[in-house]
Amino acid sequence: MAGGLLRGDEDLFIGRFGAVVMLGAFLAGCGNGETMESFGGPTMGSTYSIQYVRHADLPAPAQVRSEVEKILAEVDQQMSTYRADSDISRFNALPSDRCQSMPAPVLELVRVGEQLSQQSQGSYDLTVEPLMNLWGFGPQGREEKVPSPAALAGVRQRVGYQHLHIDGDQLCKDAAVEVDFNSVAAGYAVDAIAARLEALGIHDYLAEVTGELKASGRKPDGSAWRIALEEPRDDQQVAERIINIDGYGVSTSGDYRNYFQQRGQRYSHTFDARSGAPVLHNLASVTVIHPSALMADGLSTLLLILGPERAWDYAEKHQIGAFFVIRADTGFVTRTTPAFERLSGAKTE
Repeated sequence: MAGGLLRGDEDLFIGRFGAVVMLGAFLAGCGNGETMESFGGPTMGSTYSIQYVRHADLPAPAQVRSEVEKILAEVDQQMSTYRADSDISRFNALPSDRCQSMPAPVLELVRVGEQLSQQSQGSYDLTVEPLMNLWGFGPQGREEKVPSPAALAGVRQRVGYQHLHIDGDQLCKDAAVEVDFNSVAAGYAVDAIAARLEALGIHDYLAEVTGELKASGRKPDGSAWRIALEEPRDDQQVAERIINIDGYGVSTSGDYRNYFQQRGQRYSHTFDARSGAPVLHNLASVTVIHPSALMADGLSTLLLILGPERAWDYAEKHQIGAFFVIRADTGFVTRTTPAFERLSGAKTE
């Protein structure tokens, strides 16, 4: 999951792995009773950042920060696979044919995952954690290497969204599957934070968690929140495209930072559950704009898994705002859906 870097004094630079750095000039007040407040910190193995326009009648910044960090702590307790006492880690430790009561947000994400799995014919799947561990990318991964065919065949018996079902407030499994929310948890957190900011009377903000973000309203000078999309390079940060965002979530998924090479082949942390292996196509990154940061997060991962041709067809069919960066012999080429062009400077009704 990601962060970014501000370019100049107005553009948030968003990639898939990094931290958000806010420049002082960007955060100055405007002399009309409005000030730009900001705070951030570590979360989910990366960082989060909040920027918002404060009016005199809004809560104190310390209260806003407390509310945001409560949400992040709750998401961590419910969904982290890097802590043994989280709700999902306890579920993952259960053998087959067991159920466990789960908080509503966990069940919501399982339902979203099932929807995306069905729409991608099983390529996207929340139960790929055993595969990620086997290849060395997961929380229990020991070594990044290509596994043996026998080891891969064994682990694939424990992968498949069809082995999960919800019974009331319980999540159940009929095989020893393990759930990984890395492709949706940050987006969910962003939506939850955005809803809380709105409830506090804050309507002009940019909320970002590990690179997934949502922006609403305007900066004090009336200008839009501007987001610079990162070119998928592992040696430096270069802006590929700058977009204006008001009322939408944005997520970028890429294969260009977390990977290993073996015998001349590059293996990324993005898995196709149908093959049990990292994807090998030339789609380097996908950015999705969507009213829901949760759906932007999940869809950017889904499209990256599908590859350039299948992803384009999927995005067109479902009218998704998507920006594709594709590796070519001469460097990178880009492709955008009509929905992306409409949304990348649009305002919600």
